[in-house]
Amino acid sequence: MSKTLIRGAKVLGGEPQDVLIDGATIAEVGTGLSAEGAEVIEADGKVLLPGLVDLHTHLREPGREDSETVLTGTRAAASGGYTNVFAMANTFPVADTAGVVEQVWRLGQESGYCDVQPIGAVTVGLEGAKLAELGAMHESAAGVTVFSDDGKCVHDAVIMRRALEYVKAFGGVVAQHAQEPRLTEGAQMNEGVVSAELGLGGWPAVAEESIIARDVLLAEHVGSRVHICHLSTAGSVEIVRWAKSRGIDVTAEVTPHHLLLTDELVRSYNPVYKVNPPLRTERDVLALREALADGTIDIVATDHAPHPHEDKDCEWAAAAMGMVGLETALSVVQETMVDTGLLDWAGVADRMSFKPAKIGQATGHGRPVSAGEPANLTLVDTAYRGQVDPAGFASRSRNTPYEGRELPGRVTHTWLRGKATLVDGKLT
Repeated sequence: MSKTLIRGAKVLGGEPQDVLIDGATIAEVGTGLSAEGAEVIEADGKVLLPGLVDLHTHLREPGREDSETVLTGTRAAASGGYTNVFAMANTFPVADTAGVVEQVWRLGQESGYCDVQPIGAVTVGLEGAKLAELGAMHESAAGVTVFSDDGKCVHDAVIMRRALEYVKAFGGVVAQHAQEPRLTEGAQMNEGVVSAELGLGGWPAVAEESIIARDVLLAEHVGSRVHICHLSTAGSVEIVRWAKSRGIDVTAEVTPHHLLLTDELVRSYNPVYKVNPPLRTERDVLALREALADGTIDIVATDHAPHPHEDKDCEWAAAAMGMVGLETALSVVQETMVDTGLLDWAGVADRMSFKPAKIGQATGHGRPVSAGEPANLTLVDTAYRGQVDPAGFASRSRNTPYEGRELPGRVTHTWLRGKATLVDGKLT
């Protein structure tokens, strides 16, 4: 059993401590630690966090391996400090049966770079008409606990109610892509001043907010759990805040790009900024930051959405929606939340590890950095600043909105159950 001694790390941003990893477990946390034969990592004041957990990742396999595979996606995850990701169901074939989710789960086990927990589709083929095999996916080897038609909204209220009732039986959660389809037909970007000036079809805030309002009331009615994917508007924040004050069992996520970027960037007509839900206004961005800080929004989730070059390097209207995010998420959160004083590093650990692991029931992840816990860890050089170069990404796709942008922080090491997956910024 190998031993690793991390010396002088700021655990969750606190005072420097030593952390001894023995095999797959954290053996000891303290000062002045030593261990014969241990590999020593001089942290020099870098921040040590529990391994990050992403509740919203698109790994594309099976079916779109030209965009990403489970292997390349988990390598990207390890590069970004993640030890567990939840793989969305909009693959080809759709992950709506026990067989498909088990395939994704086994591919994750084989990759070795991070744990992969498949998300099951809510409806057959993501078509919104008939419930998928929710119970069979939960009882499969993959043990699915989160269900989502992400990429599409479960727009039928009766189907959504039935899904909420069904997953309640085994403590599951429905993660909703909140988008009223009739209100977003032909939508290309956020509906507002910029869309009017550019003449692009608008995606109104009410299309998101109306679905969230409906679904929190449905969750209350049936006594079930609902999770809101990639919340993006100030109005959505207020609805979730109201629902929580009422005692409704709702959680919500925000993406890094919705914490930083605005619809003003669409003036460039660069399809790298085309995403669903769309980039919103500066007012929305500031509201999302405040909501993440005060806990109204529970977690940060990447919505890592890889696309091949040809799906993005084209005219705006023809371009696919989505951005890669696993390898830049922590840097964006540092810039928008930590460097602005809205969150400390313990808060980052809560929003990017502890809470997403709890929502998704990710066993062994999102655990304290203390003796006896699994050694799922990430070490971050928070003093680093550098330009984003997608040529160095581990992801198979390069559709990042941050190319050439200077961002703070860099993940230098990641450990999955004590095994280093990233050392000095390089994958093992």
